[in-house]
Parts: sequence; C-alpha cells; structure tokens
Amino acid sequence: MNSLILGAARRFVGLHLRVSVNLLQNESASSYSFSSASAADVSPKGETFKSSSFLDSLTKLTDKGNSDSVLDLLRSYGFTDSQISSIIRSDSRVLIDNDATSLGSKLQFLQSRGASSSELTEVVSTVPKILGKREGKSLSRYYDFIKVIIEADKSSKYEKISHSLAQGNKIRNILVLRELGVPQKRLLLLLISKSQPVCGKEKFDASLKKVVEMGFDPTTSTFVHALHMLYQMSDKTIEEKIRVYRSVGFSVGDVWAMFKKWPRSLTHSEKKVANSIETFLGLGFSRDVFMMMFKRFPPCIGYSTEAVKKKTEFLVKEMNWPVKAVASIPQ
Repeated sequence: MNSLILGAARRFVGLHLRVSVNLLQNESASSYSFSSASAADVSPKGETFKSSSFLDSLTKLTDKGNSDSVLDLLRSYGFTDSQISSIIRSDSRVLIDNDATSLGSKLQFLQSRGASSSELTEVVSTVPKILGKREGKSLSRYYDFIKVIIEADKSSKYEKISHSLAQGNKIRNILVLRELGVPQKRLLLLLISKSQPVCGKEKFDASLKKVVEMGFDPTTSTFVHALHMLYQMSDKTIEEKIRVYRSVGFSVGDVWAMFKKWPRSLTHSEKKVANSIETFLGLGFSRDVFMMMFKRFPPCIGYSTEAVKKKTEFLVKEMNWPVKAVASIPQ
C-alpha cells in the first residue's frame, strides 16, 4: 500500500499535476485512489489541503529511502491516515530527518510513560516538531506541556492549570496568549521553540505589552514573530538597530513601520544594511526609490547580493523594465 502512495506521488509531482488524494480509513483497502482535481484535495474528514505540498513531502520521504518503514511504524502506533497526512503537511522534516528506528524509540518512550494511543497520536499529530526533541527529560517535558494545553483548550479551564506543571510561568504565559486570541497551533510551537519567548514573567510581560501596544493581530504569525524578536533583544540592542537605520535616512517611525510588516527587519547588522543599500545603488536605484522599496517590502533588505543582481539585471536588461517597476515588486 505504501509503495502505491509513494510511487504515485513521484509520477504526479514530476508531471506538475494537481490531484485529489482520497485517504481511505479502511485498512483492508488495497490501494489509495488518485483522481484529478482543479485546486484542492479532500480527505474523508473534509479537511482540504494542497496536493502539491503533500505529494512533495511524500516524494522527499521516498528519496530518503525509509518511507515504507516510517509509514508502517506510525500506523502501528495507531496513527490514522488523516493524522499521518497532517504530520507530513505541517512538518515533513521530522519524518525525513529521523529514521524509523529513531522515531520508534521516541514513540515507545512516550508510551512507556503512560500515554494512551489516542493521546499519543493526538499530541504528535498536533505538534510533530516534538519528535525532533531529544529523548528523555526534554521530550517528556514538552509532551506534557502540549498535552495540558490541548486539554485546557477543550475544556476552557485555563485558570486551573497554570500550576499543574513544574514550569508554571511558561504555562501561565501561554494561557495569557491564548486569552488574547493566539491560535492553539502557534501556542504549541512557542512551547518548543529554541528561543523560549514564553519563559519567565517580567521580561515576557514587557515584551508582550510592546507587541500589543503596536497593534499586532494576535491571530497572525507576525504577532508571534514580533514577540520572539522583542523578547530576545535588549532595549540597548533595539536602540542600536534603530540608530543604524537612522544613519542611512530612515526615521524612527519608518523603522517601527517596517518592524510591523516584518519583525526580522531589526535583526540585520549595520554591515548587512550598508551592503544592501550599496547593491541597490550600484544597480541604478536612486536613494528615494530603494528607501521606498524597503518601507513597502522590508524583507528585501535581507536578500543576498547575488539574488538581487540576478533578478534586477534580468528584468532591466532582458525584459526592459524600468528600475521603478522592479522596485514596485521586489519579492
């Protein structure tokens, strides 16, 4: 059965077709059916997703050479085809980077701690990144965090769980974000992120206050990215970053406006900003034009010199675009 899925994935991705994947829940089914579709794929539960991404993930698993064993392993632990699809779509890297032996060891470890099959499959399929954690205390701790948040989200009894685990502040901070409207999935990813923006109390509260006052929408990923940036940067570092932008002509208001569009704009070094400006000037952009471009689309500050030159030279020399037109769509 697995070979049919993966073989079909290779063929359809290679032809750049969009297909409909009907994931049959009946284990006795002899194959999966693939039929053409115009835009999206629908699973038995009605969940829609883009087939190109799904099939690409399956192809990566195939290329890695451990696809059949990984899929068989997940099924042996009770994961449904719908849950496996969810894992592949949301974080295929965790299956690509870990072979069946490594994944099996982690799943067995979690099960040995008393996790039921339904609980285990729900937690892992909700936040697949947990399987990237090292087996032991780290894996146990984050599994418990995720389990508590999932249960709290079901019952809405948030006030009763802030001290249910050893690291009460982290749970308390996550629940504060939940009350603000941050989606469950983003909360769970915050719990296992390396930068740990939900640790402590005073620093978290101060960072969150700034993000809320700036008007970020709690339901968006930009809200979470902004919290990450402000949490890990000291006031002194932020002031230095603002000084860098002011030195090349931006106002303080410009800097924060760019931050609202793309929080990572405050991470660039003085050298990176200077090199970016030099590159655009060298390609014929006026100072006013590239500053306008940076304000409208801040990510272009981080583009590599090679990528900028290649795209600009092609559009200007080969397509006869004026520089202003290139600046209007820098992405």
